[in-house]
Amino acid sequence: MASSSSYNSPCAACKFLRRKCLPGCIFSPYFPPEEPQKFINVHKIFGASNVTKLLNELLPHQREDAVNSLAYEAEARVRDPVYGCVGAISFLQRQVERLQKELDAANADLIRYACNEFTPPAMPLPVHHNMPLRQISRRSSMGHTHHDGGGGGGGLYQTPTYPIPYSFPNWNDHQNSSGGGGGGASI
Repeated sequence: MASSSSYNSPCAACKFLRRKCLPGCIFSPYFPPEEPQKFINVHKIFGASNVTKLLNELLPHQREDAVNSLAYEAEARVRDPVYGCVGAISFLQRQVERLQKELDAANADLIRYACNEFTPPAMPLPVHHNMPLRQISRRSSMGHTHHDGGGGGGGLYQTPTYPIPYSFPNWNDHQNSSGGGGGGASI
C-alpha cells in the first residue's frame, strides 16, 4: 500500500509550488516527494516555468537525463555560485593531470628498475698467461683476435646493454664466427 500513499502525495515540485499534483504532472516522475531539495535547487537556479518548457520540448526518453543534468548543475551552483559545475570539472581535470604525472613517474621508475634487474651478467675477462694486460687491451682495441699459446679468448669483453625487451645473442655463434676468439670489444 506504500505505492498508493506515494501516489496520493504530491510530487516535490507541486508541493513546493503549492499546487495540486495532477495525474499527468510533468514533474512527478523526476521529482519524487522524498527528494524535495532536488526541485528546490532546480527551481532556484532555472525557474519552474523554464524547466516545464524544457521538459515539454524533449522526447519522453530524454527527460530523465535532462532533469539529472539540471539537478547536478543546480546543486553545483548552490555550492559554488560563481563557477558551478565548471569549478568541479576544472578541479577534476587538475587531479587527472596530477595523477597522470604520478603514473608516468611510476612507469619510468619501473622501467629503470627492470633495466637494472635484467642486464646480462658480466662475462669474466679471459686469462692470458703469456701476454701482459697492456698488449691484450691494445690488440683488442685494434680489432685483433690473436692467441698466444691458446689462451681461450682474445681481448677484453665489455658487457653489452640491451633495451627492454631484449634477447641475448647466441654467444657460441659469435665466438665461432670471429675465429673462436670472441674479442673485438674494448673497455
